[in-house]
Amino acid sequence: MENVPATLWIAACAHRLQQQWHTVDPLELEDVARDLRRDARLRAMPPEAAAMEWLKPITEAA
Repeated sequence: MENVPATLWIAACAHRLQQQWHTVDPLELEDVARDLRRDARLRAMPPEAAAMEWLKPITEAA
C-alpha cells in the first residue's frame, strides 16, 4: 500500500478511526492516522485494515 499517496492513506485511515470514535475531533484522528503511517508494518496494509489492526486491543477487550 506504499504506492497510495500519504494524504489519501491518512484520510482513509482517519475515516475508519472515526467510525469507532464518533466524538473525537477529526483532526486528532488524522494525527493518529499520520502516526500509524509511520509504522512500516501498518503502512504496508490498506488504511482501513491498519486502523482495525491498531484498534484490536480496544475492540477485542470490549
